[in-house]
Amino acid sequence: LTLERLYDMIVILLIATISLTAVIAGLDFAYQRYEFNKQMKMSKQEIKDEYKQTEGSPEIKAKVRQIRMQRAQQRMMSNVPDADVVITNPTHFAVALKYDIDTMGAPMCVAKGQDNIALKIREVAEENGVTVMENPPVARALFATVEIDQEVPPEHYKAVAEIISFVFRQKGKKLG
Repeated sequence: LTLERLYDMIVILLIATISLTAVIAGLDFAYQRYEFNKQMKMSKQEIKDEYKQTEGSPEIKAKVRQIRMQRAQQRMMSNVPDADVVITNPTHFAVALKYDIDTMGAPMCVAKGQDNIALKIREVAEENGVTVMENPPVARALFATVEIDQEVPPEHYKAVAEIISFVFRQKGKKLG
């Protein structure tokens, strides 16, 4: 063998070794990355546990939400005796309105409810001598457009004014 030929064989062997090492390194890199990603994924139970830890237990959140709703409903019901009139759609809707000409620009909704809550509003109103008037179109419209502690929207002024003036005349109150 000549020196030149030996030199060519060494270069070829070196290139083959480097190429093989590069292929093995590439495969190892891909495998290590796959294993790392697999370890970083959480199981469904780990995800649930982390969610409970950061956001709180769904059961507790539901219970807190229920208690808040009950308290809001109790506050709303305690406002019904102060209302001047409760406008109803006999059983499905009830909207309790209060109006003080000196302090309010328009009648204000102090309570509203649907179905069982509407019946409860009606009961509380009757127990406390608050006038209950059946007017299904107005009751439905007010229920849909006015929120509690919000004034009646201008599009309902005429209908509500007729009801309020009728109630005030009945009770001997002055409108201004």
